[in-house]
Amino acid sequence: MTAVKFGTSGLRGRVEDLTNSLCRAYMRAFLQHMAQAHGLQPGSTVLVGRDLRASSPRLAAAICAEIAAEGFQVENCGLVPTPALALAALAGAAPAVMVTGSHIPEDRNGLKFYRPDGEIDKQDETAICGLLQTAADKGQAAEALENPALPPENGRARQAYIKRALDFLPPQALRGLHIGIYQHSSVARDILADIMTGLGAETTVLHRAEKFIAVDTEALREEDRRFAHNAAAEYRLDALVSTDGDGDRPLIADEKGEFLPGDSIGILTAWFLQADSVATPVTTTTVLEKSGFFPHIYRCRVGSPFVLAAMKAAKEAGGRLIVGFEANGGVLLGSPVPLPGGRVLAALPTRDAVLPILSLLALARQRNLPLGGLQALLPARFTAADRLQNYPPEAAAVLLAQLAATAPGAHLAGVSGKLVARDTVDGVRLSFDNGDILHFRSSGNAPELRCYSEAASQAEAAALVQAGLALAAQAAA
Repeated sequence: MTAVKFGTSGLRGRVEDLTNSLCRAYMRAFLQHMAQAHGLQPGSTVLVGRDLRASSPRLAAAICAEIAAEGFQVENCGLVPTPALALAALAGAAPAVMVTGSHIPEDRNGLKFYRPDGEIDKQDETAICGLLQTAADKGQAAEALENPALPPENGRARQAYIKRALDFLPPQALRGLHIGIYQHSSVARDILADIMTGLGAETTVLHRAEKFIAVDTEALREEDRRFAHNAAAEYRLDALVSTDGDGDRPLIADEKGEFLPGDSIGILTAWFLQADSVATPVTTTTVLEKSGFFPHIYRCRVGSPFVLAAMKAAKEAGGRLIVGFEANGGVLLGSPVPLPGGRVLAALPTRDAVLPILSLLALARQRNLPLGGLQALLPARFTAADRLQNYPPEAAAVLLAQLAATAPGAHLAGVSGKLVARDTVDGVRLSFDNGDILHFRSSGNAPELRCYSEAASQAEAAALVQAGLALAAQAAA
């Protein structure tokens, strides 16, 4: 069972390792934990959603079969974004499971678990793993050979998520805008089009894929960038919007087809929502502090469970309106947001892509700016990120240990500044005397080494990441 494990956000593994029997064992352990820790009663409803990966229907069917076998009711929410499933689970005070590998390649998949009150935390993960062997022993070997059918789908979660988005902004708030929907294989692709059209925008749907494409908002492919530039010019777009595979990380390109950095998206969203407290990992830009927008900032490790823990700390410290975000652009809303006319946007403490997309479009209109003009509202710092795939974990451990031991005053190949500080909260974050930052960490979801940078210009940030990747590649060789 060691090939499948919890990462930064959910259970992940190779498709061939995610057998029906293993998925059912994890589901059984999750249900046992929900009964023990949260009083889940037999006959209660458990929600299930899935993304567009080829393996997801099989995994979802196994999960649904196990829920029924354990004496619970199944609500098959079908193809929905992860935040839509989370919203429905919170509204019904029901546990939920999303079958998704998020942004990682199609040969992998995973399960993301929700308690009746929100996303599970690291303590829940430990408890589930502790129950796993017992749950597996209770299963039958025949489970591995079963191919159960999926129950009929219920569209309630999808419709509630669309309604939440349409209620967030005034009617026809996007009228006059031409917005491209980069559909690829995002499970949110049709929902995005419905929301933009429902708010008055003219929409053009583009690049719908029949097979799953792994779009990583922190490591965009060159073909994604070319596509955005060409689409913005050809269709005269005001914006091009999309999400990753399960719809919890936004992709937002401006009128020139330039993608906005994920951490800038998070900062601008929190500012638009008038947050006083922000929680975010150490990988996000120091623009957060330099902006002066937020009285209270909480830094943490990478992964939504850690962001949620930081948001909890903000609430305990008296935070009024709490927003969390990650470098991938996903925004977690920790507090209700007052809206005009006495309306309220309910908290949704899980990564969401639609809220930041709508917030930036509305902020640009509020400021009478093109979408690309929003970046100028922030201090002039620039970030870049990339990764080395199939990077041996043992090589990553050696590299990070070496970097953590690097003495202040040292120079790294390809880096112009002199090392002045190190941070090992999550991986190794190196700060240099010229203001540059270079951050290395192992992915919690796949055998990848991720590299983040911050510099005084976009070109310098991009060059810094490439220097970091070259250093890492050489170390592995």
